[in-house]
Amino acid sequence: MKTAEIKRRFLAHFEANGHAVVPSAPLPAIDDPNLLFVNAGMVQFVPYFLGQRTPPWQRATSVQKCIRTPDIDEVGKTSRHGTFFQMNGNFSFGDYFKAGAIPLAFDLVTKPVSEGGFGLDAEKIWATVYLDDDEAIEIWKQTGIPSERLVRRGKKDNYWSMGIPGPAGPCSELYYDRGPAYGPEGGPEVDEDRFLEFWNLVFMQYEITNVKNKEVFDVVGELPAKNIDTGMGLERIASLLQGVDNLYEIDEVRPILDRAAELTGKRYGAAPSHVAAESHPDDVRLRVIADHVRTSLMLIGDGVTPSNEGRGYVLRRIMRRAIRSMRLLGWQERSLPELLPVARDCMAPSYPELASDFGRIADYAYAEEEAFLSTLRAGTTILDTAVAETKRSGGTTLSGDQAFQLHDTYGFPIDLTLEIAAEQGLQVDADGFRRLMAEQRTRAKADAQARKTGHVDLSAYRAVLDAGGPVEFTGYAEVSRESRVRAVLDSGGSALQAAGEGDTIELVLDATPFYAEGGGQQPDMGLVTVGGGQVEVFDVQSPVPGLVVHRAKVVRGEVRVGEAGFAEIDITRRKAISRSHTATHLVHQTMRNFLGESATQAGSLNAPGRLRFDFNTPAAVPPSVLTDVEQQINEVLLGDLEVHAFITSQEEARRLGAMALFGEKYGDEVRVVEVGDYARELCGGTHVARSGQLGLVKILSEASIGSGVRRVEALVGIDAFQHLAREHLMVARLAELYRVPGDQVAERVAQTISQLRDAEKELEKLRGQLVLGGAAALAAGAVDIRGVAFVGTEAPEGAAGNDVRTLAQEIRGKIDPARAAIVAVAARSGGKASLVVAANAAAKARGLSAGDLVKGALSGRGGGNADLAQGGGVPASEAANLLAAVEKAIDGA
Repeated sequence: MKTAEIKRRFLAHFEANGHAVVPSAPLPAIDDPNLLFVNAGMVQFVPYFLGQRTPPWQRATSVQKCIRTPDIDEVGKTSRHGTFFQMNGNFSFGDYFKAGAIPLAFDLVTKPVSEGGFGLDAEKIWATVYLDDDEAIEIWKQTGIPSERLVRRGKKDNYWSMGIPGPAGPCSELYYDRGPAYGPEGGPEVDEDRFLEFWNLVFMQYEITNVKNKEVFDVVGELPAKNIDTGMGLERIASLLQGVDNLYEIDEVRPILDRAAELTGKRYGAAPSHVAAESHPDDVRLRVIADHVRTSLMLIGDGVTPSNEGRGYVLRRIMRRAIRSMRLLGWQERSLPELLPVARDCMAPSYPELASDFGRIADYAYAEEEAFLSTLRAGTTILDTAVAETKRSGGTTLSGDQAFQLHDTYGFPIDLTLEIAAEQGLQVDADGFRRLMAEQRTRAKADAQARKTGHVDLSAYRAVLDAGGPVEFTGYAEVSRESRVRAVLDSGGSALQAAGEGDTIELVLDATPFYAEGGGQQPDMGLVTVGGGQVEVFDVQSPVPGLVVHRAKVVRGEVRVGEAGFAEIDITRRKAISRSHTATHLVHQTMRNFLGESATQAGSLNAPGRLRFDFNTPAAVPPSVLTDVEQQINEVLLGDLEVHAFITSQEEARRLGAMALFGEKYGDEVRVVEVGDYARELCGGTHVARSGQLGLVKILSEASIGSGVRRVEALVGIDAFQHLAREHLMVARLAELYRVPGDQVAERVAQTISQLRDAEKELEKLRGQLVLGGAAALAAGAVDIRGVAFVGTEAPEGAAGNDVRTLAQEIRGKIDPARAAIVAVAARSGGKASLVVAANAAAKARGLSAGDLVKGALSGRGGGNADLAQGGGVPASEAANLLAAVEKAIDGA
């Protein structure tokens, strides 16, 4: 039975039993700050299990796309580990419990194939239950499973929790006996390879606190509503129903593996899971390729693009592991164009959008492979040099500095540094690398977190939300309104009853016209008057769904909880931001018109009078296309189209062709914003009433901000007019200075720049001649240190690095080659001092090395070889000391 058919039968079975079929959430876990990716079927239902939201259905079923990366290094080493998988699940929110869940599961797996079931032999099914769950034991007996195939197990195996305080409960798991060829008799307690788990039923009936691990936690008491979270891994049940040994053999994976084997000339032996990976190294690499290519396809399909941060970095890592595995197996050509279409054909029966959107997916994947091959060429050369130097010096570990430089300067991933170093018998100071990476990221992360939560524990916000319910946002229809103060918090999240003049606070109202920052739109600002007090709102955020928090300063009087107030936004700011947001929709649609459907939004900023629009495209946008985009947008403005927003279902929005942003999670009801018939997009932001109100859109720039992601910046409305006015005055002034018409200014400026560059080259040549002019005299003045001719000198201030190296070599060349000679040249530039050391053959024969002398003077920094080496980075005042250090080292050699 094909995997897509298994999925269809699962959903049909539960839909026929009163479950709403819920689409898979996108792989990026947008709503959970603790997760990069959705890693279980229940993730999108967590707010319902925690009581944070009311579920729109009592029963639900889904097949959820999932990714788990903690065991990424184990992929391929066993037949069970993989990064991408699909979780078939059925969920009950206070509706049915054990007596309903157990028969529903058993019925589907044992029902004949002709009747829509999976047709597993009931005589080979075992069930495990929690130690004292007598209720589950009795229900399983009623299905026909005898006592000898019912196994009680402890907390480690049969008790589920989220790993944090919250809902929890006993589990009951289904196992299938694959026969004596896979292991001994005795059930799951004896051998979990022969007895393969394929379904887990979780009975959430308790609330726990003080979670330490899977076996140690405290149960507080029973939950008011008993919930069910049950499901099975689609790949696991597919391996059973297709009669294969492991996930790499199922129909969604094996064709990718076979194609990789065909290209590399390797043989995949389909080794059973219990065979050691070390005895099948090629099998392991083939499994890595098959798993990672499929995962890459699914991630790019859900809007993730390769980058050096977060989800994009995970994608980049798994893509590069697949590409490198192909090269290690002997394939030196581009591999993804050969493998990705195979993965598409495997997965499209379940996810048709992968076929329809394959052009976009392939653009990103193939561009990433090209970039990685360039990185491999450059980084491998540098890494090989570092490895050779480490071995030559007797070292066993590459420094964290070297690994960080490879990553930061050359884009060489740390995991590849680790792998290549290990192949050469070396370790890497991974802790040092991580420390340097952490230092680089800490400030940016802290700033972003402070922007969203003000360093307040989210539990403080949840308490406010729980006490009063969601805050009503009325800003679509009004710019001011009467409201009541629900809560006042200080900067640390502590609740206050009142705040006085000069205090900076966080204010929560029952209802508000203030727009909270989101969807790329900057927040509203304005005033809230409360009794005799007044606060100035400078930021608005929604730290938890449903809550709007006004960050404000009390500018007059006092603000007290429970008082009535009047909230009014800064209308001028709101209108300017709304113009920018509508302009962003027009830029998005127009880019797609000219570049194709793959030019999807990857981020935006809508600020007063200006916008920033990030979009996915594999190459730079030609200037002529940008001109056409700008012209078409402004033609839409002249058309003065109506801008209309309405609420509808997701299904209807899709039917209307409304664009949804990749990675965003939408509810059953969505808000659609349309600009006439020109643009239609899902959006929660504020907009103008008609396109003509934008006045003018002027595109300022277009540039790359990462692999496959470009950024356009533009001005809107009066800001665009003012920009054009300034440009007009500048062009007029230049035309006056050059005494040419305005349309010839650009040509004359280009001529001037060309002349300046020629002059700079001539000056550079003269500087070099000046630096080298004294080489002969310096060589003649070499001092003798224990039989070594030594020249220590400083180059002229600001001398170029190439000139300093050339000077050292020139002086060395003018010393009698029969004499051992060392030349050291220090240079000062930009407040820093550098050092170049050159050694001739006679000096090297005496055991002197330019590289050792540089590192000795610079406390280990610097690079090069025994003939010529250099380093720097110390204060300019240290130049003379560097020369003295080299001289001292020669004297002591």
